[in-house]
Amino acid sequence: MRRTVVVMIKEPRAGRVKTRLGRDIGMTAAAWWYRHQVRRLLRHMTNPRWDVVLAVTPDRAGMRSRIWPQRFERWPQGTGDLGQRMARLLRHARGPICIVGSDIPCIRAPHIHAAFKAIDAQNVVFGPAPDGGFWLVGVRQGHRLPRRIFHNVRWSTHHALSDTLANLSDTKVGFTTTLSDVDDATDLAALNAMTEIANDLTLRS
Repeated sequence: MRRTVVVMIKEPRAGRVKTRLGRDIGMTAAAWWYRHQVRRLLRHMTNPRWDVVLAVTPDRAGMRSRIWPQRFERWPQGTGDLGQRMARLLRHARGPICIVGSDIPCIRAPHIHAAFKAIDAQNVVFGPAPDGGFWLVGVRQGHRLPRRIFHNVRWSTHHALSDTLANLSDTKVGFTTTLSDVDDATDLAALNAMTEIANDLTLRS
């Protein structure tokens, strides 16, 4: 079956996206960063081994928006909290599917490939984040998703992954690479420092 990677994205409007980062660097600058981050992410993730789908919000504006590349299929996120929206998206697919966040600068195609390999051996796979959340969730068959996988999860806290795992005690769960997102100026500074080190090493090699 064809594999699907769903990227959850928001319209990059000042004051509506990356507001924690915006409180540190300004809402306009945060929206600009997010817009260019998503475009970079999509370039790195495009791969013939899977289909990339944009899960957009707000639904109506996101489906029509010309901000994002037109070559990608789009699905509306719909209503509800993060868990309800992700569950709806996962159930949309018959084959293996992964959902990833759009503010994870280090995602590359090999990370996605590793996640799908893990899915082959497990029912559900997570890409943990250092803050206790997760940057990826994948399932082998979306239409057979455990019903209460995201029940009572405390989103945007360090309990997010542990709460989700507590709902999956009877399910085979695997893990893939740990990656960080960018929530605030501290995260952004750490990302910039890593980029400078990587560039320096490349120039010296």
